[in-house]
This record gives sequence, C-alpha cells and structure tokens, in this order.
Amino acid sequence: MRGLTVSDVLHVIIDQAEAAPDHPAVKDLNSEYSYSELINEVARTAAGLRVHGVSEGDRVALLLPNSVDFVVVALASLWLGAIFVPLAMTDPEARLTTIVSDCAPAAVISIDDDDADRRTSLGRAPIVRMAELRGSGSAPIEALPASSRVAYAIYTSGTTGTPKGVLIDNCAFDAAVASAAEALKITRATRTLCVSPFYFDGSFGTLFPTLYSGGSVVIRPRDSLLFPRTFFNAVRAEAITYTGFSPSYLRILLASPQLTGLADSSLEMIALGGEACSVADLRALWAAAPEMRIFNRYGPTETTIAVSHLELTPELTAEGTVPLGYPHPGVTFHLIDEQGGAVSEPGRVGELYIGGSQLMKGYWGAPELTSAVMRDDVVAGETVYRTGDLVYRDEQGAYVYVDRADRVIKRSGVRISLVELSEAMRSLDGVSAAACVVFDDEGELGIVAFVVAESVMSPLELQRAARDVLPETMLPNRVELVEGLPLTPSSKLDERLLLAQAGLRPLLSAAGPGTSSRTSS
Repeated sequence: MRGLTVSDVLHVIIDQAEAAPDHPAVKDLNSEYSYSELINEVARTAAGLRVHGVSEGDRVALLLPNSVDFVVVALASLWLGAIFVPLAMTDPEARLTTIVSDCAPAAVISIDDDDADRRTSLGRAPIVRMAELRGSGSAPIEALPASSRVAYAIYTSGTTGTPKGVLIDNCAFDAAVASAAEALKITRATRTLCVSPFYFDGSFGTLFPTLYSGGSVVIRPRDSLLFPRTFFNAVRAEAITYTGFSPSYLRILLASPQLTGLADSSLEMIALGGEACSVADLRALWAAAPEMRIFNRYGPTETTIAVSHLELTPELTAEGTVPLGYPHPGVTFHLIDEQGGAVSEPGRVGELYIGGSQLMKGYWGAPELTSAVMRDDVVAGETVYRTGDLVYRDEQGAYVYVDRADRVIKRSGVRISLVELSEAMRSLDGVSAAACVVFDDEGELGIVAFVVAESVMSPLELQRAARDVLPETMLPNRVELVEGLPLTPSSKLDERLLLAQAGLRPLLSAAGPGTSSRTSS
C-alpha cells in the first residue's frame, strides 16, 4: 500500500503511516488510532463499502458527527475512488432529502438506524450503520492509484437558497492541503483540535493538513465545544498546539474567564476563517496570549478550503484592516472593475476572480450554474472563478477584503460596507461585540446594529455614541441590544435568527451570479 508517484491526500497519509506507524493519528472520546491502525481501519472500511455496493465514482454520503468514524469513512471513500459527501446531522429532513436525491449516493453512512422517519425521508438511498460497515467481515483491499477524479462534494446554498454540490477533485484537494500544511508549518509534533463541523469544508483546513503532515488530530463533540470550558479543558488535557475556527467562535472564547490561562497553555497557533476578522478581537486575543501565532485564511468553497494564508501581527493590523495575504502557489488572483477591466493600482477596489490549481470541477448536475461563475471570458487564457468578494491591494501588494459585493449597500447615494460598519460599532466604548444587518424597513433598505454591551446601556446612548465615529449617512436605523450573537451550525453569524428575534424581516434582493459560498476570510 505504498504511496504512488502521483501525490494526493490519501496516499500522503498512507506514506505517513509507513514512516511512523505507531505515531498517534486521530482520537475522539470513543476511539484512538495510531497511523498504522488508522490505515488498516480505512482499508477494512473500504472493503465494507464495496460489500455494500460502493464502486469507483459513486457518492458516499456521510451522515456522521465530528468523529473518528467520519475520518475513516471519508478516507475509505477516497480509497475506493468514490466521492464522499458530508451531510449535516442538524439539517432539516427536507434539506437532507434534497441533497441525497440530488447526488444519488450508493450509500448513506450513519451512526444509527433507529430513526424510521429519517430513513423514509431520505428516499431510496440505502442507509448503512457504522456497525454494519465494520461487521462486513471483508479482508482489507488495496487503495486505487491516485488520479484527478473527484474526491468530495460539499453542498452549500450560498445565497441561492437551493443546495448545490461543489465538486473538488484530488488535484485541487492535494494542492490546498499541501499549501496549508506548508503555510502553517504543521509537523509530526503538531497536535490539532478540530472545532468546526466536518460537513463544513473550513474544517478540512485543520483536519487534513495535520494528517498530511503526520501530526495528531483530536476530536471533541461539536456541541460540547460551544461551551468555552470544554475547549480550554481539551487544549490543556491534550496538549493542543494548533486549532482553527471562525471569528464568531473566537468571540465566544474571548468572553470566557478561562482566556487568561491561554498564554500558559500549549496552544501556539490559531487559524481564523469563514468571516471577516475583527481587529478588536485580534487585539483582545494578543492581550491574553501575546505570543500566539494567528493566521487569516481565505477561500471560497469553490476554490477548495482556502487559497491564501497570512500570519497576522499587530503591525500588519495597525491600520485597522486585516489583510488576506497572497495567493497560494499555483493560484492566481485577479481584481476586475465594474466595466470588466483589470484593477492594478493599490487601494482601488475590484471584484476578486480566482484561477489556478484549486478550482472546483463544477457544480454537480448544474452546468449552467457552473458556467455562470467559472468564467473564461474575463482573463485571457485562463478559467477563473467569480467570487463576489470585493477586495483591494495595499501598498505591500497584499490583498485586503472589503465585503461581499451583495453586502456593500448603497443608501442615499453612499456606498456602505456592513463589515466596516460593524467594526465601527464594535469600537464604541462599552461594546464587546456588534453586527450590522440589513432589513426590510417598510419596503426600504434599513440597517440594524445588534450590539452586545459590557454594561447597562440604552439603544439611544449607542446611537448617540455612533454619531461620534460615523457620518450621518452610515448611521444604523435601529440599534438592538442582545445578550450574544448567535451562530449557525457552521459557526457563522446567524443573521436570520437575529432579525427574527427582533421582529424584523430580511430585505429580499436578487442574488447575482457572482455570489458564492465563501468559507473563509
């Protein structure tokens, strides 16, 4: 089972097992495998998948939580040349049914088979329990040679509201994982805590680069990590050196009294992605742990996990911005203006188009949707993905994220970035967190600022304070005091829930073809 000349994620992990068979690979609260044990279990599981009718090119849906089981089945799918499709166990039945019906998997792998309603609602796809997979009794089989076939499909709605399957092949997967491992300097000594849910491809930026580099992965139940105490206890108990998550999750940790012990822990490095980083939050983290290495990672799902990593420093963020950095080797960035021309001068904003080695193969069964965002008529001689993200380059040539094209709004003739507005509200004295969201203000565009205050404050006081830092045209129409900023299952800000709790309606607007399912920023 030696790794072949062609590099892909699976075969590099196989090589790690041959180089250090007894080194710890992955563990959760129920299972723990060394590298040799992991590869043997993957081989047996691949044989079990074959018994249950999975062949090369088939889809294997993973209805599994963050767990060793997820890692094993994902790698076993790659072993067979099949395509693994992560599913969210927290998704409504209707969404799960839509995804399963669309990708038509040869098997849906689940932790149990007790929910008859779920079995029925998922249609004709055969559901296979992990116990059935392990009990197949088949001898381990050889892994298929590495190739450019599709490795996985991530379903995401973006702003379209309809799940679409993003197809990522082995070449793009390997390029993204190798670049992340190199940028973060992950080694065999790295011990990684996985925080983000595995059905969200941002989690792959911690999970797979660690295994690719021969490090050790620690998995805890996703729900338990929503309590900061569980996170900090795991860091201490498992001697964690690296982790990654969203800026919204960071804000949960910053509010914990246990943050003060972070400087004395083993944790050395944090990668942030999925949303724009707040300079105020970065400064709060450095105040608690001055030596902490913090990376900003950026990349739409359609360009495989992340296409840039940048180590942040207080000096880099001194001007109040958080650069994305520079594209990975083999990846190209292009800024395009509203007239379709290239943007070359520093400071001028353009829409980011991405080309190169990490582009998706396309959307599953949706050629028209694919052609709308995978463009060959923008940059001569190159296919590029239209991100829908507005970006500029600073004087050092680093790319700086401004906002989503569909989140830079125009009110009274003035362009307003909701990211910039949120940061301004966050800078007010006595405010620990803030998020600005558009809403339907009797048919007009309204802006509401959801604010978490450190002390007793009124919305009127906050409105008055905002006038000291914002021009009249940028002031929120409303300020709502909230106890916290809720997160979606993928750890991003839950804007819909905030609006619903405030009795406000979302502003309905048409989503252009440039909208994407950006996972990191």
